[in-house]
Amino acid sequence: MPKFFVSLLKAIVVVIVLNLIAGFVYTRLDLTEDQRYTLSQPAVEVVQKFDSPVIVDVLLDGNIPPEFSKLKTETIQLLESFASKNSNIKYNLVDPLEDESQAQQTIAELQGLGLQPANVTVEENGKVSQELVFPWAMVNYRDNTVKVPLLKNKLGSTAEDRINNSVQQLEYAFADAFTKLSITEKKSIAVIKGNGELDDMYLADYLTTIRDYYNIGAITLDSVATSPQKVLDQLKGFDLALVAKPTEAFTDQEKYVLDQYVVQGGKSIWLMDQVAMEMDSIYSGGGSAFALPRDLNLKDFFFQYGVRINPVLVNDMYFTQIVLATGEGNDSQYNPLPWYYNPMVFSRNDHPINTNIEAVRYQFTSPMEVLDNDYQKTVLLQSSPLSKTDGAPRQISLDILNNPPDRESYTNGDLPLAVLIEGDFVSMYKNRVKPLELQNTEEQGPENKMIVISDGDVIKNQLRNGRPLELGYDKWTNSFYGNKEFLVNCTNYLLDNTGLINIRNRKVSIPLLDVEKIVEQKTRWQLINIGIPVVLTLVFGIFFNYVRKRKFTV
Repeated sequence: MPKFFVSLLKAIVVVIVLNLIAGFVYTRLDLTEDQRYTLSQPAVEVVQKFDSPVIVDVLLDGNIPPEFSKLKTETIQLLESFASKNSNIKYNLVDPLEDESQAQQTIAELQGLGLQPANVTVEENGKVSQELVFPWAMVNYRDNTVKVPLLKNKLGSTAEDRINNSVQQLEYAFADAFTKLSITEKKSIAVIKGNGELDDMYLADYLTTIRDYYNIGAITLDSVATSPQKVLDQLKGFDLALVAKPTEAFTDQEKYVLDQYVVQGGKSIWLMDQVAMEMDSIYSGGGSAFALPRDLNLKDFFFQYGVRINPVLVNDMYFTQIVLATGEGNDSQYNPLPWYYNPMVFSRNDHPINTNIEAVRYQFTSPMEVLDNDYQKTVLLQSSPLSKTDGAPRQISLDILNNPPDRESYTNGDLPLAVLIEGDFVSMYKNRVKPLELQNTEEQGPENKMIVISDGDVIKNQLRNGRPLELGYDKWTNSFYGNKEFLVNCTNYLLDNTGLINIRNRKVSIPLLDVEKIVEQKTRWQLINIGIPVVLTLVFGIFFNYVRKRKFTV
């Protein structure tokens, strides 16, 4: 017996010593196949910048559905990984609906902050109920707060897909929030004006979103006619130029200024409508209007970089809806109807820009041709396999809603709608007569990037009572699309020198319990989990008692 107590004492001492050592030396091993508990180097570099406490409030405490419990666990483990790299990272678990008497007021306050709840259907013991969950985190640093969405919803996702998508984007979501809070010097974006581009009110939500990362200014190309050098010098003070749905042709002089900007290293995003057509024209035209090709005098510019936007319209069986009123007066009804000229574009998830994003809504878009040249070109978005092109000019009428489309005619699918171009940019005016004289021009530039999107409405937010709504939200159908996330990813990819956005390409797989099997095998596993420990305890007790009697019986 003394030997037993000595061994027990030694074991206790060893455990205490190991715990003391562990308190000073932190280490962990990531044995998961997808290495999801190992932070990417760009994320580590971002989190190491903080020299004072960063408090993360995770709104996933309390009685939450099982799928969100998994999301909560993954979020905590990720934050612990961040904390292991910088002890200033702290987190709290918060149950926003803990006080039931104040629940409605709390819900209204959270929604007022832009924290939309998830309405979850819970089925337990044959009973179905609805619960509200706020899958958000609030990252607080000094006097600033950044909201982090923890739940990633995608159209048609199962519960398992939804959690996998959410966990997959967690590291980037928090790293992105930490980046916003730690930025000291912002890069600059120039919104190009002067050629009939979208008014600021239609760009408001996109510009408001990227203000957390970048400074924003406007450059008007009208002045090129009188002061081209001044305009180019001003433009070169910006890191990226945004050209959003121009409707008037660019002069050769304006085109040369833009050419020199991109050749000398300026990034750019081009959202172009090659066919002039709007739903408002159809409504005001009594249900029909003519779609006409639009000449912006940029065909040779884009041809230089290996893309051609064709002046035709994409007609897609994967569509978004429009809403039309039927009936008169009080009997009016608003019905969502298919509109084949508004493609719903799903991503192939093959690039950091398009990975794990919701479907993007296009409106009267044109297809692009990707041409062979020395530039690297990546198709970021494309139409569905069940799509085709309709030539222009042509009359577009609401009457097409009364005639079901011929599915057999949709054979010309997978049409490029957004293309990333990368490489050492060469001036389109190389070995050509220049339209004007500029100082310090270059014909061969450094490595650069641009993105061409064949629809200006991708960036256009809707208005309600003259106020901008969230980009990607359709007030008529109450649907959300991934336009904003796609464009923010485009911007960050072009201007990110840290590689942070590449985190979006990480793939994780979270094994979840099968709900149907749980219901079918509930009793069986309850017996196993409760019965086996009891039986083992009884067997051990009987065996121990038997050995004890034999040992001490004379």
